[in-house]
Formats: sequence, C-alpha cells, structure tokens
Amino acid sequence: MITTKQRAYLRGVANGINAILQIGKEGVTDALVANIAEALEAREIVKVAVLETSPVSAKEAIADVMEKIPGTEAVQVIGRRFTVYKRNLKEPKIILP
Repeated sequence: MITTKQRAYLRGVANGINAILQIGKEGVTDALVANIAEALEAREIVKVAVLETSPVSAKEAIADVMEKIPGTEAVQVIGRRFTVYKRNLKEPKIILP
C-alpha cells in the first residue's frame, strides 16, 4: 500500500509519460492484462488510455486491472486515462519518498 505522499510523487512522474496501451471495443481482455503486467515489470508505472469505443470507463478498467494483477496500485484516473504502479522487487526503477 502506498501513502498519499508517494501517490502524489507518482502522479508527478506519470505527468511526463504518454499512454503506452489502449483499451478498445474488446474491453479489458486477458491479453491486455498480460501486456500491462509486462509493462509494469519493465517500467513500474504505466499509463493506459480508454478509447471512446470501449464498453468500460476508466474507473471500471482500473478496478479490473487491479483485481487481475495482484500488488498493483492505482495512481490516478483523469478522464479516459488511468495510471497504475507496481513495484519491481528485483530491480526497482522508481525510488518512492
């Protein structure tokens, strides 16, 4: 569980990155969850865009992703984008305050 200060720090980090994945008309699929898990292992923080054609909202999608990937933390949801964080225990890239 991350603290409020750590979440604020991660929001600042997320501000400088672009969405690397998109959720489309298929919604949150197993393949998408696998891609998010891979990206989290490599980067620790991932921003995802939810397209207008998607049957789920960003809030529903982030809840689904957090349920399917244990240890994932919600950083923020803004409009149709959301950001998630998962600490890499072997090789941490982001040092939280």
